[in-house]
Amino acid sequence: MTDSTLTAPHTPTDLPDGIRHYIDGTLVDSVDGATFDVLDPVTGRVYLQAAAGAKADIDAAVAAARRAFTDGPWPRMLPRERSRVLHRIADLVESRDARLAELESFDSGLPITQALGQARRAAENFRFFADLIVAQADDTYKVPGRQINYVNRKPIGVAGLITPWNTPFMLESWKLAPALATGNTVVLKPAEFTPLSASLWAGIFDEAGLPAGVFNLVNGLGEAAGDALVKHPDVPLISFTGESSTGQLIFANAAPHLKGLSMELGGKSPAVVFADADLDAAIDATIFGVFSLNGERCTAGSRILVERSVYDEFVERYAAQAQRVKVGYPHDPATEVGALVHPEHFDKVMGYIELGKSEGRLVAGGGRPAGFESGTFVAPTVFADVAPTARIFQEEIFGPVVSITPFDTDAEALALANDTRYGLAAYVWTNDLKRAHNFSQAVEAGMVWLNSNNVRDLRTPFGGVKASGLGHEGGYRSIDFYTHQQAVHITLGAVHNPTFGKS
Repeated sequence: MTDSTLTAPHTPTDLPDGIRHYIDGTLVDSVDGATFDVLDPVTGRVYLQAAAGAKADIDAAVAAARRAFTDGPWPRMLPRERSRVLHRIADLVESRDARLAELESFDSGLPITQALGQARRAAENFRFFADLIVAQADDTYKVPGRQINYVNRKPIGVAGLITPWNTPFMLESWKLAPALATGNTVVLKPAEFTPLSASLWAGIFDEAGLPAGVFNLVNGLGEAAGDALVKHPDVPLISFTGESSTGQLIFANAAPHLKGLSMELGGKSPAVVFADADLDAAIDATIFGVFSLNGERCTAGSRILVERSVYDEFVERYAAQAQRVKVGYPHDPATEVGALVHPEHFDKVMGYIELGKSEGRLVAGGGRPAGFESGTFVAPTVFADVAPTARIFQEEIFGPVVSITPFDTDAEALALANDTRYGLAAYVWTNDLKRAHNFSQAVEAGMVWLNSNNVRDLRTPFGGVKASGLGHEGGYRSIDFYTHQQAVHITLGAVHNPTFGKS
C-alpha cells in the first residue's frame, strides 16, 4: 500500500558537481578523462557524472597503496595507535549519520530510516575492529625446557575491496575496518550504481588522520576497474560482495596469482515455519526479512516453507500484512519499501514478477504500487503454492518478491530448504528444541537464525556455502583473512638435530 506523507521526490542540498577518484590523498579524474552517469532511482534522471576508472587508474591507486604499505607508518604502528584512528573514524561517521543516510537514501532508494540504521552500523563496524585489534591475542606453544613456538601476525599488503550497491556505505565499512585495523592498505572499488556515499570516505579518513595512500578509491564499471583490480599482481587479497556469477569470474581471474579470496555471494535463503511456531512472530519476521532494504539483501528469506496444517492461515495473514507495507519516497520516514536502485534492476525484478504469475498464485502485489506510475517502485509481491522447480523458487530475484511453498514432514522441509544452488542463510521457526537444533545443523547454510530475524553479532563468522560464498569474515575470521600467521620456533635447550654425513 502507499501511505506516504511526502508526495514529491527529494534532492539533497549541496550535492557534489561530480565524483572523482581518491588516490594517494588526492582527488583526481580518470587518466583518460572518462566518466559515467549516476542516476537518481526515484526520477531516473542523471544527477551527476562519476570518474570511470580503468587499468591506468587502478595501477596508480595500487602503486600508492603499495608505497604506503612498504614505506609508510601505517603497518608499523602499534595496534593501539591504529585503534585510535579507527575510533576517530567511528566518531566522525556517527556525527554525520543524518547526512550519510540522506545521501545513501537518495542514491540507492533505501528508506531513510533504514539508511540511518546502516550509517550507524558502519560506525559500529569501525569501533568493533578498533577494539578487537587491541584485544587480539595469538597462540604460544611451549615444550618445557626444549622449545617455544609462537604466532607472529603480520598485515599482508594491498587489499582490493569490491563492494555492492545494496547498503553500500555499511558494506564498505565492513571490509575497510578490518583491512585497515590489521595494518593493510586498501584500494576500494565501489558499485557503479551507488558511488555517492563512498565519496565521503576520503574526507572522513583524512580528518581522522589516516596517512595518505593507506586508503584509495577508484570508481568505475566492474569489467574495467574491478577486473583490473582483481588481476593486479601487487594486490594479494580480494574481498568481494556481489552476485555469484561475478564471483566465479573473480575466482578464475585471481587464480593465476593465487590471491587470498573472501567472497560473499548471492542467496535464496529459506525461512521454514513449522506448525508449532509463534505465527505472529514468524509472520512479522518473514515480512521484515524479505521487504526490508527493498528486498535488496543477500540474506533475504525469499523462500518461505510452511507446514501444511497452518499453511492456508499463514498465506492469508502474510498476504494481508504484505499489502499493508508502506511503499513511498525514500526520504519519507513513514516509508518501509522505497525505490529499487536502478532501472536495469527494476526491469529484472519486474521480469521475475511476470514470470511468477505463471509459476505461482499471486496473493499480493504484482506490479507497480498505486500512485507510483514512474520510477523504480515495486509493490511487495507474494506468490503462494510455488513448486520447487519454479524459477522464482530457485533464482535470486533481489527485490521485494517472496514465494511460499507448503511441506508435510520435517524431511520434506529439509529437502526443500536445501534444494537450491545457494546456501547463505536460513531461518527456522519452531518451539521444538530438538527439531530446531537438528534442522539447523542439517540445513545447507552458512548462517542459521532460530526463531529470529537477521540479527548480527559482529563476533560471529559471516559467509555462505555452495554458490553463496567462499571464506568467512566477521570477528577473528576477518583478522585471519587480512593477516599472515607466521609460526616462529625457538629452541631453549640442547639442539636435537639428526647428524648427516658425520665421519
